[in-house]
Parts: sequence; structure tokens; C-alpha cells
Amino acid sequence: MGVKEWLWTASGEGFCLFHAADTRGRVELETMLGKEFAGVLSSDDFSVYNGVKVAAQQKCLAHLRRHFKKVLVLPGNDNAAVAQIFLSLIDEAFIAHEFWRKTKDRLTYDLWATDFKIRLNQALTTWLNLVGYTAGLLLKSLRDKAEQWWYFLCAPSVPPDNNLAERSLRLAVTKRKVSGGSRSMQGFEETANLLSVIQTCRFQARSVMAFFREAISAHSCDLAMPELVPIFQT
Repeated sequence: MGVKEWLWTASGEGFCLFHAADTRGRVELETMLGKEFAGVLSSDDFSVYNGVKVAAQQKCLAHLRRHFKKVLVLPGNDNAAVAQIFLSLIDEAFIAHEFWRKTKDRLTYDLWATDFKIRLNQALTTWLNLVGYTAGLLLKSLRDKAEQWWYFLCAPSVPPDNNLAERSLRLAVTKRKVSGGSRSMQGFEETANLLSVIQTCRFQARSVMAFFREAISAHSCDLAMPELVPIFQT
């Protein structure tokens, strides 16, 4: 029999780290990031990320969009109307951020963001007390955790989604579909380490096989091991 598997990933510019675990709890997050994290944590809206001590958070708007798509087909309570309004706002945000990525026109982006926040708050004020339970939970989250859902409005260098992590996990999903899960936690941990090397090499546009050859040669000859930690210019 296999083991219960939860594969965590921390992905960023030039690196990808997988962490093998048998839980999806806060302890695993702290194992990867520590009890405090000085960077921006981009994630889905899973509850384990709530309350974690970080410099800032950006929850994934793609996940939020999926939630509103489900509200769109719910009967009654103006669900279709409110869902369509917020789906349009989310789509607009993606388009505006994509335009900034292509042009780096910060003035235009900031002007849009200021107007967008006004219209977003107006929509929340209008609909919050009119919708049903499911839509109400989403709107309360947008109100109470606004700094986590919309952080990218003031820091466009932060993506409004966690697509990088999602793309990283596809490698692990493909591996599991082809060869199945691990039969032991040790095997799972070794798989996570191997996937970390493969995906990091891909992010750095390096040959995976060349890296392994270099690493094996360095180990056999007692030489310095090749590095995968990205070096950033300051």
C-alpha cells in the first residue's frame, strides 16, 4: 500500500522547492517558510494560510474566479447577477495586469487601480447584504481580507494568481499518474527532492541531465557540488 501524500511547493523566480508531507497543516507551511516570512506569499485561499506572519499575501484570483463561477449557477438571491459583476471585475484585473507586464506603464496602471478599487468597494457595499450564504462568504472575504486579495494593485510585480506553483505541481501530477504514488514516506521525500532539482533546472533553462552528470562527477571526485540556488543581481 502507498502512503498518504501531500506535496507542497514553494516556487519563485529561478527555483522550485517541493516538500513531502503527510498533512496539509500549518506545521508543514512553517517547515518551508519558518514561523515568519519576509516576502510576499502567493497562494490559493486555503485556510492554512490565514494568519501566517508574512510581509504580505496575494491570494489567487483564478481560484476566486472559480468560486464565482459556481455562484453563477446557483438559484435565487441574485446569485447570477452578483457573480457576473465580480467575474467581470476579476477579468478586468487580469487584463490590466497583463497590460502592465507588457508595457511597465506604472502611471496608467496606478490610475486604473485607483478607479478599480472605488468600483470594487461600491459593488461590495451594494451587494453584501443582498446575496445568499455562499456568495455572502465570498464577498465578506473580499471585504475582510482585501489586502490579501488585491495586493497586486499596489505592487504589480506580484502576480494576481499562483499559476507558477500550479505549473510546478503539474510535473508531480504527471509523475503520479504514470508511476503511481510512493510506498513509503522516505520514497516520497526522495521523489520530492528529485522533482525539486528537475523543476528548478527547467526554471533556470538548464539541462537536467547535464546537472545530474555534473553532480555525480563532483561527488565521485570529491569536488564542489553544482549550485541550484539562484543568484540575483542587486
